[in-house]
Amino acid sequence: MNAKACLIFLMSLLSAPAVAQGFADLGTDAEGFAMPERGTTFRFPDDHGAHPSYRIEWWYLTATLTGEDGVDYGVQWTLFRSALAPEDGTGWQTPQLWMGHAALTTPESHFVAERTARGGIGQAGVTAAPFVAWIDDWEMRGREGRGISELSLSARGQAFRYELDLAADGPLVFHGDRGFSVKSAADQASYYYSQPAYEVSGVLHLPEGPVRVTGQGWLDREWSSQPLAQDQTGWDWFSLSFDSGARMMGFRLRDSAGGFTSATWIAPDGTTRSLPDGALSVSPLATTEVAGREVPVDWRVRLPEFGVDVEVAALNPNSWMDTSFPYWEGPVSITGSHSGRGYLEMTGYE
Repeated sequence: MNAKACLIFLMSLLSAPAVAQGFADLGTDAEGFAMPERGTTFRFPDDHGAHPSYRIEWWYLTATLTGEDGVDYGVQWTLFRSALAPEDGTGWQTPQLWMGHAALTTPESHFVAERTARGGIGQAGVTAAPFVAWIDDWEMRGREGRGISELSLSARGQAFRYELDLAADGPLVFHGDRGFSVKSAADQASYYYSQPAYEVSGVLHLPEGPVRVTGQGWLDREWSSQPLAQDQTGWDWFSLSFDSGARMMGFRLRDSAGGFTSATWIAPDGTTRSLPDGALSVSPLATTEVAGREVPVDWRVRLPEFGVDVEVAALNPNSWMDTSFPYWEGPVSITGSHSGRGYLEMTGYE
């Protein structure tokens, strides 16, 4: 959810063994932490920064790219913050823990890297003005005086790296009720906004050599303290950019009753319409075995109110994030009533 409630963790980075929180545990009690409230007004640039009184937060960027070689690619850059206590702190005693994920996807390969850090020693963090999000030498940096509307982005792993520039040509999008995004029938919720309209250019460094690329990017910002209900075990999240200029975000949170859905329609001029539970329909069309799991990699996605009835297919079905908390994340193509490209994220497939 990228919504993305995405991958959340509680991890000790001291000498003790790592302690983790699975996807289902996002519905556990969050006593002492702040909770999202309907009707809250966002404040910028402050809300581009960290919210240490909330338990869970992320800065989540995906990009669908095409190289000068004519090949399609995908890039992911994510910084997760998780709090052991609702306070900031300094040095090794800070309760604020950080994890970074970076990925580069080609039709044949999926490269993944992960970083973990304590925020209080300067190894990772986010500042709102000027905007900078970093973990080690990975960085998402805003241009001076431009907030998050113009960014430079970099990350590297053992067999890849990338340097990208992003410039937004549309407004921020607030999901749900003016950014209050409900995740269950019991009203679990997060604060959730996006910048879905980046134009992207830069260089991917692959084992075969560098490739210049252009394309589109989508940044999700989300924070909460208890975003899921106790019986929700994972989600299927779609960010779709259509050739018409329209876009949509949609997700299904899986539970014992079948699932809770939400969607946002984004018109070419940036105006939005939020759709309630039941308006979006997603159903798997094909699965593939990835990392010993059967994972749906082709989907039918329908949003009847806007005439959307499309097939979403993975560029690379093996886009498995083999990280501390594994999940599937990768670029997709869109055919049917609308054409285009997007990103798919799936969690909780055991």
